[in-house]
Amino acid sequence: MWIFITLFAAGCQSVRTAYQNTLARETGFLHATMSRSLFGLPLVSVYLVACWQLFGWVSVDNNLRFWVAASICAIAQIMATYFMLRAFQSGSFALGTLLAKTEAVLAALIGLPLLHYTLTIGSWIGIFLGVLGAVVMSVKWKNIKQAHKDISLLLGLASGFCFAVTSVTASMASHSLSGSLITGAGVTLWYVLALQSIILCGVQIYRSKDLLAPFKNELALSCKVGVLSSLGSIGWFTGFALVNPALVKTLGQIEIIGTLYYSKVRFAEKMTKQQWIGGAMIVMSVILVVVSTVK
Repeated sequence: MWIFITLFAAGCQSVRTAYQNTLARETGFLHATMSRSLFGLPLVSVYLVACWQLFGWVSVDNNLRFWVAASICAIAQIMATYFMLRAFQSGSFALGTLLAKTEAVLAALIGLPLLHYTLTIGSWIGIFLGVLGAVVMSVKWKNIKQAHKDISLLLGLASGFCFAVTSVTASMASHSLSGSLITGAGVTLWYVLALQSIILCGVQIYRSKDLLAPFKNELALSCKVGVLSSLGSIGWFTGFALVNPALVKTLGQIEIIGTLYYSKVRFAEKMTKQQWIGGAMIVMSVILVVVSTVK
């Protein structure tokens, strides 16, 4: 079940990221980051009500572990999205997305002491192969000695780390709730998006001195980003609740296919042989993780 949910989430995120990149160019990083939470919240609210009716409610009151983990998740996701959009500006759409994919191995490492999940040898190999593929695609080998000075590389890695924290804390928050895991994931997602909306709308209103500022810039495109983001997030958060977040994010790297398409077709970016080789490694890592986990 988690495999199909993750593939759906990856597909939605691939399209959403392309729209969000366009939105960032038109309106700036703040609005593009805010749009995924503010305009995605209504659909997630409807989804949460559906989960309540189908699977039952969960206990949230006086659950400090949930509030702390979910709040960290919200802030980490804001930072991750911001760093990724900045990486797009500093490098390229494909480069920024691919560097963020280091989150898979980081989620595995962060999750070991926090979630107490175990991974098979095949899963570990798949995770590292996926990250290596992202590195092969993104690093300019002739400038390898200066790689630490490449701002797009640093921004991409920062994004990957923050996304990894998001994955692990989302899983922690969902599992801290007693009741249905599906509803728990929905509650976590709703709270994360609500907190993000409050923070980012507050910042945008403060900077613009206009209460309606969040709704005045590229409304149609913002709604597309929000809807696609909410659909993808429903898949991601549900996957995080069902299995190890590292496996979910590794399988989610199949999104690379969509990334290559949008990079080439929508943004007219040229792909090198090195990048195609790295992409093939990522696809292999996805296959390896799936084979290692499906019984």
